[in-house]
Amino acid sequence: MSSSVQTTAVRGRFLDIQSLVTQADQIAQNVRYIEDGVLISQNGKIIWLGTWQDAQPHLADVTEVQHYPNQLIVPGFIDTHIHYPQTEMVGAYGEQLLSWLNTYTFPTELQFKDPAYAKKIAQFFVQELLKNGTTTALVFCTVHPESVDALFEAAATIQMRLIAGKVLMDRHAPEDLCDTAECGYNESKALIEKWHGTGRALYAITPRFAPTSTPEQLEKAGQLKQEYPDVYVHTHLSENKDEIAWVKSLFPEQKGYLDVYHHYGLTGERSVFAHCVHLEDAEWQCMHETDSAIAFCPTSNLFLGSGLFPLKKTWEKQVKVGLGTDIGAGTSFSQLQTLNEAYKVQQLQGDKLSAFESLYHATLGGAKALHLEDKLGNFNVGKEADFVVLNLNATALQQLRQSNVKSLEDGLFALFTMGDDRNISATYVNGHCVYQKPH
Repeated sequence: MSSSVQTTAVRGRFLDIQSLVTQADQIAQNVRYIEDGVLISQNGKIIWLGTWQDAQPHLADVTEVQHYPNQLIVPGFIDTHIHYPQTEMVGAYGEQLLSWLNTYTFPTELQFKDPAYAKKIAQFFVQELLKNGTTTALVFCTVHPESVDALFEAAATIQMRLIAGKVLMDRHAPEDLCDTAECGYNESKALIEKWHGTGRALYAITPRFAPTSTPEQLEKAGQLKQEYPDVYVHTHLSENKDEIAWVKSLFPEQKGYLDVYHHYGLTGERSVFAHCVHLEDAEWQCMHETDSAIAFCPTSNLFLGSGLFPLKKTWEKQVKVGLGTDIGAGTSFSQLQTLNEAYKVQQLQGDKLSAFESLYHATLGGAKALHLEDKLGNFNVGKEADFVVLNLNATALQQLRQSNVKSLEDGLFALFTMGDDRNISATYVNGHCVYQKPH
């Protein structure tokens, strides 16, 4: 074998959802579980998955098989909404959205003008994602281009697939955190040219939310989207009732909050709107028709008292949805913790969230929300080799619970209810182990 070909083989219990579905009740029949399996990847792509028995002929050239006996291996978790500059202000007390931004968020984000500071937090942030089994994330930076460079540079060292962008914000925020419509456009354009499609980096046009951008700035954001149709749009929508009322007062000529973004050409298959807790029927319809996606952020919605997201409606209305931790209004980097809260949010509305549906949202459903289902989300051959090794028995209580499970689904549900970063044994990105839990 030539030295340029890098082959990795991993053995363990494999679990994924093999194909996209249109309804939650179709997920169970698409579950693939291999009790003793092997995944082989080459140069970051999956080239084979099957049983240990069938793997032998495929292992002829493989020098070492990394074996994780009794561990469960699933596709890497996908976080569809998170703010890396807010890492240091998680768990800030006592406010709802708008006062929380002014009291905590804006003062914290001012520090990211300093490239050294941005670099320090970016490196910490990437480590924290890996420690929690998250291998792809859609990330808010700050208004400073330096913050974007720092994040993409940190991710590039391990060839991690991140989507990120500079915040566009030209009003209703501290002067030092505002750009202008023109400057925001120019800086975003330069960053798109520099980063979009470089390695595994992808760029997102990132207006913070409608109230902090003038119509001129939103128009410029729409212009960028037209000029670079394969870049993403990432913003917030209908998180909090006061915010919705504010948007209506600022944009009286638009039919509603989503219509502001739609009017400026910011909806579409690569547009992700965080929260969407209080969408109106016409907005659900617009989300469906434009193939836009929602990032459901349960820990954040509960922490800020924003409301309960109707996850069931995404199936009814056929709207793409992924999970977001929304650090730092969200309270954990862990998608396991996020799913624990997602289940409770549905319970409070009289709905259920099964373990397999949870796995779908954290992996393949998240990939679909990010328009990356051809690259990520399960173990199909040809996809990128991002996956996470889970220890279901990380604590004494988990061990006791898992010793009594009735089925694979029961054990998975217990993991999603009780799990956190302690359950992550190893995280693989692009075929390489980039995090191993210290023993």
